[in-house]
Amino acid sequence: MSIYDERKDELEKFEFMMGTARGRLAVSMDVLTDALVLVGQHGVYCKSTRNPTLPAMDIQLILRGIEDAKQLIGDVMQELKSRG
Repeated sequence: MSIYDERKDELEKFEFMMGTARGRLAVSMDVLTDALVLVGQHGVYCKSTRNPTLPAMDIQLILRGIEDAKQLIGDVMQELKSRG
């Protein structure tokens, strides 16, 4: 199923409020946030062998990548907003 079908209502709401580009970026942020939560939950059970207080290294890298992507998307949303 396409993201456009799966999140149709959410896309329509945000595109109406923010315009097409920013609305789609907002939904992208929500998708990444959902993924961040799921990976974070998984990280609770997959501990690093070197440091048991941290998630496994692959989980840390995935979390970092998702957080970085969210930051980039947020910056683009701000740039589009300031353009008007």
